[in-house]
Amino acid sequence: MPQTIRISKPTARRLTMYLRVLQSVVETGGMECISSHQLGAAAGVADAQVRKDLASIGGRGQSGVGYRTRELHETMRRAIGLQKSWRAVLVGAGNIGRALLAYPRFHTEGFELVAVFDHAPSVVGKRVAGLAVQPMKAIPATVRRSGAHFGIVAVPPSDAQNVAEILVASGIRGLLNFAPRALQLPAHVASVNVDFTEAFQRLAFETTNQSSRSKRTTGA
Repeated sequence: MPQTIRISKPTARRLTMYLRVLQSVVETGGMECISSHQLGAAAGVADAQVRKDLASIGGRGQSGVGYRTRELHETMRRAIGLQKSWRAVLVGAGNIGRALLAYPRFHTEGFELVAVFDHAPSVVGKRVAGLAVQPMKAIPATVRRSGAHFGIVAVPPSDAQNVAEILVASGIRGLLNFAPRALQLPAHVASVNVDFTEAFQRLAFETTNQSSRSKRTTGA
């Protein structure tokens, strides 16, 4: 059995940035080799950190040449866990849910949305991106039947915790949460929160700080 590579969360976040860069290079048939400087510049990470991160997953570069792009791409996908297909179910067929279902890159990146659920009678039974919206009571049976690994929570904050508990009880191992509230989950369940408001707040902060730095630099 291959040895499991332990990766810290900060390293994993940087690896996903490197992977986006490499995916673009591979798709466009670009460079056969890429240096830590080129990869770092595209991802906004220092060269030395790039080399350290890649060494932690077995990435091997050659001095003066760099890393073989396709080989590094596959090494990184295996380290992150993308060597297999991951099935996901979505709860919430509103605007966010519909946008996620329509996103074309999920499948090419190794993710398959296999079912969608909603509690609204006006939505249940309708088809969204080729999937029939199912009632909430169908979650346990559908998760077991489909072998889904992930659950996507795209419901109002007041419903998010209850939805998460239903998904976890049905056998879901990881949650992607779009509801702007923290979820209380068992220790064995992984979760990632996606908060658009928080992202805009961070953007406002960065923009304000960047403006202040520019004024100090110019003496304005």
